[in-house]
Amino acid sequence: MGDLQNLMDRMDREFSSSEEKLKKIQQEQVQAYQERQKRLQKLGKVFEQLREVWRPRLEVLSQKFGDKVQVKPNLVPTLREALFEFQSELAKISLKFSASTDFNVTKLILTYELRIAPTLMDFDSHSVLELPLDQVDPEKAAQWVEDRIISFVKTYQSLHENEFYLKEHMVEDPVMGIRFPKFAAGATLGWKGQTYYFVSGETCSEFQRQQGNPPN
Repeated sequence: MGDLQNLMDRMDREFSSSEEKLKKIQQEQVQAYQERQKRLQKLGKVFEQLREVWRPRLEVLSQKFGDKVQVKPNLVPTLREALFEFQSELAKISLKFSASTDFNVTKLILTYELRIAPTLMDFDSHSVLELPLDQVDPEKAAQWVEDRIISFVKTYQSLHENEFYLKEHMVEDPVMGIRFPKFAAGATLGWKGQTYYFVSGETCSEFQRQQGNPPN
């Protein structure tokens, strides 16, 4: 019987050890959760502090493109996101700026994503800036946002000058004999069931005079 008691004592020690390990794991998980919640609160404050960094710059981007862009914001506790959808005859263009964090909430992650369909040229489509949550530099974040905006503007301009995108969108001014992108027309005129495109209002008026129909 003594041998059996020894066996039972050993088994009890194993169960006890297991319970202690489980309690320790649970305590660590609770502590980790509480610390993560504190960092989430800090992240929210960082988002608020940086709002004056990215908001005015993204507003300038939106204003410069006027009615050619739609903006869709998305706000959740661990994410700030703005999606810009640009209206272009040449391609479908979407640009997304986002501010998020990692799973452990230890850093601020700024992301730039640009999508163009169809893709007929090389361009900077993705960029990420990571900053320690305890050492977020607003000036560095501001410079990164500005650089990404300029990068997008250059890409947008290049797209609208690219021969592969313009191939199906070139028209000719019937007065000057100059070919140019349809979207850049200074004036258009419907004449005998056909649409004519002109580099300016002056050549449009000249065309009407040549056709014996002077403009009003």
